Amino acid sequence: MNLPAPPIAASSEIPDVLLSLFIVLLAAKIGDEIFKRLKQPTLIGEILAGVIIGPAVFGLVEPNQTLEVFAELGVVFLLFWVGLETRLSDLAKVGGTATRVGVFGMILPLIAGFFGARLIGESTETSLFVGAALVATSVGITSAVLLDLKALKTRAARTILGAAVIDDVLALVLLSIVVGIADTGGVDVFSLLIVIGLSLGFLVFVGFGGIQLVRRWPDIFHAPKFAESPLLPAIILCLGLAAIAAEIGLAAIIGAFLAGMIVAETQDKHDFEKEVAPLYAFFPPFFFAFIGLQVELSAFGDPLVLVALVAVTLIAALTKFAGAWLGARAMGAKEALIVGVGMIPRGEVGIIVAGIGLGKGVIDGNVFTVIVGMSVLTTLIAPTLLKRLLERP
Repeated sequence: MNLPAPPIAASSEIPDVLLSLFIVLLAAKIGDEIFKRLKQPTLIGEILAGVIIGPAVFGLVEPNQTLEVFAELGVVFLLFWVGLETRLSDLAKVGGTATRVGVFGMILPLIAGFFGARLIGESTETSLFVGAALVATSVGITSAVLLDLKALKTRAARTILGAAVIDDVLALVLLSIVVGIADTGGVDVFSLLIVIGLSLGFLVFVGFGGIQLVRRWPDIFHAPKFAESPLLPAIILCLGLAAIAAEIGLAAIIGAFLAGMIVAETQDKHDFEKEVAPLYAFFPPFFFAFIGLQVELSAFGDPLVLVALVAVTLIAALTKFAGAWLGARAMGAKEALIVGVGMIPRGEVGIIVAGIGLGKGVIDGNVFTVIVGMSVLTTLIAPTLLKRLLERP
């Protein structure tokens, strides 16, 4: 019998992979340390560290599939941790406000992005992708700031988290429509209804069903004989729900967030927080540094691209803020401001939408560069503003 040859080529890449992981983690934590000492949001230091070691400056590390996997694990464990700090009853209290924030925070950026692109002569398909890239909020960015400032228990934080879940479902539906138009010039209504049904079914079945299950069986994570610690079944649940969410088109972080909420209902919640802490310390820096690695500064040598970046960033920030503030204004002036600013970051979400558009040939390299730049700038702007608002009496 002829056995397949061992993957020697793959093995020879392992030292390079380990070196890149070492450089990224070290740089991210140096950035973290510097910004802690400056009393600024540490994730900004981690993102800037990614810019410095990436192709934009020194070129020590190139974005690659391995780093992308670590980055995805980073945001998954970040939202799992956020879920551990969140109760379903807390989200239910702000459900109406969160829905308004999510809906208004989608409509205004979509309209502004679409008509702004049309005004400068872009096609309908390109304009739709620009609008879609401005829609979804990166809850991972805001969550990290709220965690750093120990503000996850506030009503504004719960509103942001609830709105982000609604925002993600709406963004998924919008993206399905935009991709359908780009592929066929029309929308498959049946497929769209399936997407909506799967998304809502997942949220209801997993969120409410899972929480009710652990309330009735609080020792469920101690039951498996294979686990010396209940952490392992909890992590399996986290990765499983993240994978299912990604498979049906939702962001993987929604599954991780729901998993954290389910685990939070068990009696030994605080033990879980202690055990998950090392994972939270290790993986999220890869997520923030990877955003920085994707920045390409050379494209901004063109004055027209630079002007477009400034314009798109302003539109993205102001329309998202206005929509979210409008939805949250009944909460009072300060909390509405916090919610509005907290919904601004686009992070990896805008980059993903732009990548889909580029892959389908609907947007060109310059538009892609502008959207990536906007995603990074909104990610850098929001944490500082949010920190000042939360610290203000």
